[in-house]
Amino acid sequence: MPNYTVTVATGTQWFAGTDDYIYITLVGSESCSERTLLDKPLYNDFERGAVDSYDISVGEDLGEIELVKIEKKKYWVHDDWYCKYITVKTPYGDYVEFPCFRWLVDDKEVILRDGRARLPQHAKTRVAKQHRRKELEQRQKTYRFGATFRKRLTTVANLPVFLNDCVLFLRIENLYVNQFMHMFQSSWGDFADFERIFMRIKNTISEYVMEHWKEDFMFGYQFLNGCNPVVIRKCTEIPDKFPVTQKIVEDSLERGLTLEEELKEGNIFIADYELLDGVTPNSTDPCTLQYLAAPICLLYKNIQNKIMPIAIQLLQKPGEDNPIFLPSDDEYDWLLAKIWVRSSDFHVHQTVTHLLRTHLISEVFGIALFRQLPAVHPVFKLLLPHIRFTIAINTKAREQLICECGLFDKVSGGGHVELVQKSMKTFTYRSLCFPEAIKARGMDSKEELPYYFYRDDGYSVWEAVTSFVTDVVDIYYDKDETVQEDTEIQAFVKDVCSFGMQDFDYCEFPKSLQTKEQLVEYLTIVIFTASAQHAAVNFGQFDWCSWIPNSPPTMRKPPPTKKGEVDLKYIVESLPDRGRSCWHLGALFLGMYPDEHFIEKPVKEAMAKFRKNLAEVVKVIKSRNEGKKLPYYYFSPDRIPNSVAV
Repeated sequence: MPNYTVTVATGTQWFAGTDDYIYITLVGSESCSERTLLDKPLYNDFERGAVDSYDISVGEDLGEIELVKIEKKKYWVHDDWYCKYITVKTPYGDYVEFPCFRWLVDDKEVILRDGRARLPQHAKTRVAKQHRRKELEQRQKTYRFGATFRKRLTTVANLPVFLNDCVLFLRIENLYVNQFMHMFQSSWGDFADFERIFMRIKNTISEYVMEHWKEDFMFGYQFLNGCNPVVIRKCTEIPDKFPVTQKIVEDSLERGLTLEEELKEGNIFIADYELLDGVTPNSTDPCTLQYLAAPICLLYKNIQNKIMPIAIQLLQKPGEDNPIFLPSDDEYDWLLAKIWVRSSDFHVHQTVTHLLRTHLISEVFGIALFRQLPAVHPVFKLLLPHIRFTIAINTKAREQLICECGLFDKVSGGGHVELVQKSMKTFTYRSLCFPEAIKARGMDSKEELPYYFYRDDGYSVWEAVTSFVTDVVDIYYDKDETVQEDTEIQAFVKDVCSFGMQDFDYCEFPKSLQTKEQLVEYLTIVIFTASAQHAAVNFGQFDWCSWIPNSPPTMRKPPPTKKGEVDLKYIVESLPDRGRSCWHLGALFLGMYPDEHFIEKPVKEAMAKFRKNLAEVVKVIKSRNEGKKLPYYYFSPDRIPNSVAV
């Protein structure tokens, strides 16, 4: 009788093992084995980290093993099991590997394909085609796109067990935030009050921020290398709504040129928070009025190549009650104007740069991936590590953080739903392509802006990801026609555009891909957005935002309408109260693929090359940062998680 040896690997996570009954069925091209209980007498099977082997005898040759069916039956208590992989040794000495990397629950059969990635046009047997179709039919019942952001930008029914691994911290955060909010609703006395709580949690960069936050160079530096380095753009013409003249700013210009000449030389930059205009402030706390502004800030590259603020207008419509603040104004007038810009930047960063342009768009890619690509598809294997926890983290965020009257409403200026809806009207596919986004803002010249580390490091990581994706695409797609004939990848791209982005023409998301080059760019965008871009705009938050006056999450007094009426007391009373300030203080990395969804040698070689390229980027960034008081490391690959998980 033919004998097959089945090897089962259990995960190393806590509680990955099980005492339950595990049954297996081998499905071959010629026949199937009987449903077999995997059990060794007097042996504790499926312990955490164990690799167990079992012999299965069958009455006839099964042919080429195409599928493995696993089923878990409860022994006595609810006991989920994490299976890493299953290997089948055939009677002829061949080994077939079936990656699993998922939790199994009671009475639910899981069907695994062997680990070799295949395009749909290469699925030749009836069993293979049927399995692909059934897998997608089941997934499309589980993962569904929703209609609105307030309900959910995307809707997920019956969140799978494996997606729940990363959400506990949100519940913990919720507990502590609510305690803080009720304990401390009084104002701070002065900046020293902020410092007393801050000194307990500081780090090197945040302490430097606390010491220098009032200085214009620090204010300007954050537009380049802070946690929201995507707002600043080169200014070629002063907008009519911001009536800055030569006379107003001549004292700030250092080269002896006129304002018009400085514009032509490329030395003037602008940060416009027009998105906030008309957004309704938070009104969830009847005890505390909160306010928003929509400032415009003019910035100047001085002779030391530092970006310095030279004019600030706090609202979009010019007028006598909307003065243009200048560095030559009274100290507190100028300081408060800069604080308003930093608070506005906080809102745009949190809601647009971070939430919408990394979390939510990565979720759109993730939902479409699960709906349209079976586990055997090479693109599914490629992208899965990069969207692994995104759906779970976003689902919990909707329930606790960004829902109506959620934590974000409680502690910030509010308006985040409105802000996302407005931002969607200008959200385009091309804006996710890192080099194009930099160029569109006129920020691509290293000669003009030698200290824009976000741009330089982002280019390096983008190039490394593009090279890796190109290597993988070349393995499975020999020509452009192969991309065109891949019905599943075309369905994936169409799902993103038609359902995720609701087919808006202005979004420019492709509905199909015609060439390998287009596929490489698309996949690079997905990976870069979920990993590197998210890291760049997420992990600097403590460095730059933990000193509350530098990045207030809300303002408790309206923007000033006149000059000369602001003092220190007014500024402190404008800043968040103690409760909101306390809330404000409250993985695997890029290139690391421990779950081996790919088993082919060429792909593993591509991964090794990718890791080597990323290591070179790390080395360059580390060398540049040596001795710097403000090191920039948010794009360093050894600090970039594979996916949006926080």
